[in-house]
Amino acid sequence: ASGACFFLFCRLCTLSKGLLAPSRGLTQGSQNPEERIFHINEGKHGCLPFQPMWGQTLFGRILEDLDSLGVLICYKHTKIHSAKMSPLSIVTALVDKIDMCKKSLSPEQDIKFSGHVSWVGKTSMEVKMQMFQLHDNEFFPVLSATFVMVARDSENKRPAFVNPLILESPEEEELFRQGELNKGRRVAFSSASLLKMAPTAEERTTIHDMFLSTLDPKTISFRSRVLPPNGVWMESSKLKSLDICHPQERNIFNRIFGGFLMRRAYELGWATACNFGGSRPFIVAVDDIMFQKPVEVGSLLFLSSQVCFTQENYIQVRVHSEVASLQDKEHMTTNVFHFTFMSEKEVPLVFPRTYGESMLYLDGQRHFSSMHSLETLK
Repeated sequence: ASGACFFLFCRLCTLSKGLLAPSRGLTQGSQNPEERIFHINEGKHGCLPFQPMWGQTLFGRILEDLDSLGVLICYKHTKIHSAKMSPLSIVTALVDKIDMCKKSLSPEQDIKFSGHVSWVGKTSMEVKMQMFQLHDNEFFPVLSATFVMVARDSENKRPAFVNPLILESPEEEELFRQGELNKGRRVAFSSASLLKMAPTAEERTTIHDMFLSTLDPKTISFRSRVLPPNGVWMESSKLKSLDICHPQERNIFNRIFGGFLMRRAYELGWATACNFGGSRPFIVAVDDIMFQKPVEVGSLLFLSSQVCFTQENYIQVRVHSEVASLQDKEHMTTNVFHFTFMSEKEVPLVFPRTYGESMLYLDGQRHFSSMHSLETLK
């Protein structure tokens, strides 16, 4: 079948009362295959780890839990009942898309995650997950996510084959077909990357028009640049951070947990959007997070965030992640994160000043245009 459906249940009101042990992670509930429920234990007594200062659910912790649940679902899909331990290593290869269908989440209402394997290739799996929140004694969807996981042989680290899916209903066939379409879309998007292909004619016109709008009309020179009204230079929107990758953030493979990287990138991206827009931003969508290289324990994690596209009250933020080894001090890119935020008020237009910034602007515009949740956000 299209993968058994799994649930992660988080009782936030119980956490706030300090009734759970001060630990963090997933624990399996009932062993009944018809009732696979996973509880999450987070934080310390009297502390609500999902709640920041403004009384909203902390989205960075949700990213961590989505990553954990996605890996857990894939381990269940590839489970060999005759083996005590899985011969495979499941790692997150890509966060394809996370769409919000609600602007803010209450930290005082229970939330529930569910997910299943929706598509399987030879060595990779697509996992679809949803998050629900309790309202008037009924759970309503507030978030949908699509992750891509890959399987590796735990001994030689080479790609490993995974169990195929048996499609038993038209709904499962449609999910699988959508997974195939998603794969094709990702390949096409990667092939048209601005790192490989020149901008389209329409994109070139956009950049040229923006360039002309920043020329000083008092001088006849390409070097004299002035900002249009309500404009901000892209280079002035940068924020940076540095993290030391401590052992407590490692996963079972003794590498830094991917959910931790997403949380730190999101927090810097949120701060960038907040600083740029001058008001509290709300996350709308996350997409195209490619895990290019693993992050070793003890590495220095450099994060650089920048606003690369704006429209009305939407802010597209790009966060670049790289690590530096303490031995050779060589910097290597590990991830590029793309976040779409919505500000409480209209934000300034961002203008590129160099050709490189122009490519960042077009890349941000492409990611913004691919969002499906802008009209449905409440």
